[in-house]
Amino acid sequence: MMNPQTDRENPTVFDRLWGILSELRQKLGDRFELQPNHATETLQSFSSPDGKVQGSLTAFSGSEIDWLVHSWLHNPMLNFSTMRLTVWLGSQIRVPHLAFELGTVPNVFFYMDYIPRVDLWSDLNYVERYYEPVEPTYLTLRGNSQLSLFVSKSLYVRQVQSPTHLCYTCSATEDPCGLIHNLAHEMLDRWLSWVDEAEPVPETARTALAERDSCLRRISAERDPGNRMAVQLFGSELTDRLVRALWGDHNISSVVEE
Repeated sequence: MMNPQTDRENPTVFDRLWGILSELRQKLGDRFELQPNHATETLQSFSSPDGKVQGSLTAFSGSEIDWLVHSWLHNPMLNFSTMRLTVWLGSQIRVPHLAFELGTVPNVFFYMDYIPRVDLWSDLNYVERYYEPVEPTYLTLRGNSQLSLFVSKSLYVRQVQSPTHLCYTCSATEDPCGLIHNLAHEMLDRWLSWVDEAEPVPETARTALAERDSCLRRISAERDPGNRMAVQLFGSELTDRLVRALWGDHNISSVVEE
């Protein structure tokens, strides 16, 4: 895996954000048995044809995790970056999936969410168990004058997000990395406690849940508004491989053009 440029004595905002996601990834690795997916090995280091944008994508799976993606893109010249850590659980439990996306656009951007696995309109117990605990944090951030609410222009993206999703931009001059670090670990620790306490899904219901998860994972990757920009940067062939890696298509080409 190609490492982002790092100056330990004077880390950039990108370095600090990637460090946060790396801490979360390590915490997940301590809790779950995860195996790297060999189909995505050729995506661990890639770049645009002009070499200005570099990136890395690694994917993992295990007995409890159906698909985990840890990735980053970075253009230092434009102070642009985006990185994500998404965790898609297996069908043995109904705990929400977990999503983190951080970046510089060039303002600092962060998105953290628990992706629902049921119809929230009708399953009130699910809402109370997994979304009411986030409500105080959600309302506190809405009242933070240093944060600007980020609203996606994509209708599909907006309806996939949960009612308590945390999605904001803020100025790097306000040094938001401490806030992001605390929020991210709070979100992960809460989620891990849910996983440990979850009741198993009956065997008869697991196939339907797995099919729903797979459908959501694929559509959300294919409908990502950032895909258009990726085509401009990397071309359609590499972008297609990246999108299929995000949702877990195992038929990813074994060769990635530089």
